[in-house]
Amino acid sequence: MKTNPVGWFEIYVQDMPRAKAFYEAVFDGTLEPLPGTEHEMWGFPMSKEQTGCPGCPGALIKMEGCTSGGGGTLIYFTSEDCAVEQGRVVAAGGQVSKEKFPIGDYGFISLVVDTEGNMIGLHSMK
Repeated sequence: MKTNPVGWFEIYVQDMPRAKAFYEAVFDGTLEPLPGTEHEMWGFPMSKEQTGCPGCPGALIKMEGCTSGGGGTLIYFTSEDCAVEQGRVVAAGGQVSKEKFPIGDYGFISLVVDTEGNMIGLHSMK
């Protein structure tokens, strides 16, 4: 298996303006529309030029028949200090499920729930 085997992710939403506002507030950035698809999609920042561990591109998507909420897959967003993004969650309309805690040599994580009922992870090394 190649390193970083995930090539794309989608977070299903029911209310795009609400979900978009949540992610932009928590991650202090802007999502961009992804044209050319029959579904409404807003992409997270992506860079083809990034070297090292580039991570995985992805988007919020509103698609008929695909509901948001708890599932069997958890996506982790990388940050410098996951407590920073965790601190923005409640004000953005989400919930903190598990506050920042250590995971040994692998750093720290926090588990939060977005405005659509999706749990996501926040990861940092400090």
